[in-house]
Amino acid sequence: MNPRFIRPSRHTLNSLKTLAGIAAICALAACSVGHDADAPTAENLAAPLDDYLAQRGDICLAMSSWPIDLTEAEAGAGARHALQFPVMEQLGLVRSTIVAAPKSSENPDGAVKRFELTEAGRKFYKSHAGRDGEHASDFCVVHLKREKIVDVKVGSSDAGRPLAVVSYTYQAESAPWMQDADAQRVFPMIARIMNGAGGALQLRQGFTRGQKGWVAQTGPV
Repeated sequence: MNPRFIRPSRHTLNSLKTLAGIAAICALAACSVGHDADAPTAENLAAPLDDYLAQRGDICLAMSSWPIDLTEAEAGAGARHALQFPVMEQLGLVRSTIVAAPKSSENPDGAVKRFELTEAGRKFYKSHAGRDGEHASDFCVVHLKREKIVDVKVGSSDAGRPLAVVSYTYQAESAPWMQDADAQRVFPMIARIMNGAGGALQLRQGFTRGQKGWVAQTGPV
């Protein structure tokens, strides 16, 4: 038996047209939101994060001014340079000489051990975008790239502008000599960053919304 066909009433047809119109409006609205370049989404913040890391993704050692002198007092106290420079010299990155210096309580012998970068070490002495003066360059050993944005938290900055804090995993391109066990021993924080690549560790970066899009903050978040 064929099913009986029932002609819909005019009221039913009008209701269906209204529902179809509402659905079309909702679809257009959803499409608009999905392509809003101002929205603090992972999709919109991926390119600004990549740009930031391309310019400022180097992890450096705060060794901006060379040569660097090591006094007798620093060597005796186990200062960081006293631990790091001998390893760097063993790896061929720096060379040392003994030079005369004014006598003082920290330097009673009137001499210091002066460390200079070798040709191999200068490959890692890089200039930085946005820096000037005596700290325009630094000795850099790891460069970070975005792997994946895992979270975006939204708030407002001190200036009242929209603020987005991005949590992301990363890939780390490290200097070959940082694979050395002694290098990782005297640079433990660098080793931790290296070992955190690929999702083991997440980093955060703040962005504020400016006239030209999302702009990375240079301070802590």
